[in-house]
Amino acid sequence: MRFTALAGCVVLFAGCSTNEAPPAVDTTAMAPAPEAAPAAPASLATFAGIWNVTVKPEGRDTVVATYVLNTTDSTAWSFAFPKGKPVAMRVTSVRGDTVVTETDWFDSSVRPGLKARSNVTSWLRDGKLVGKNLVHYQTTGADTVRIFDTEGTRQ
Repeated sequence: MRFTALAGCVVLFAGCSTNEAPPAVDTTAMAPAPEAAPAAPASLATFAGIWNVTVKPEGRDTVVATYVLNTTDSTAWSFAFPKGKPVAMRVTSVRGDTVVTETDWFDSSVRPGLKARSNVTSWLRDGKLVGKNLVHYQTTGADTVRIFDTEGTRQ
């Protein structure tokens, strides 16, 4: 009886084992998707024009200021509030589809009576000039720095 049980186990084991190679792995399904093409590099000519810009506190929908941005001359960008004199901007870099600018101290439109200076990062999206504006205020205490969202449309 023991011999019969042992012989049955050997036959069962032999029937379940196989010398076939495992199926080939489909590597096409595991290939990484091709990366999206990077945004076309921008030049200052890409941004050239006169832009009507709205300024909103970051993440909010309330317009706190407007200005006209003049980027027609690639070497002399400037902006002006509706009742203000032009403020010169320096282009500090152009990277990919983004341009970075900065200003010297000017009279704040958002916080009257205070001086401010801006560092603005802008890019084109759907024909609009959008960006982030980091504003430093010349004051002591709280709120010496604020971030604003900007959006400009060409005139």
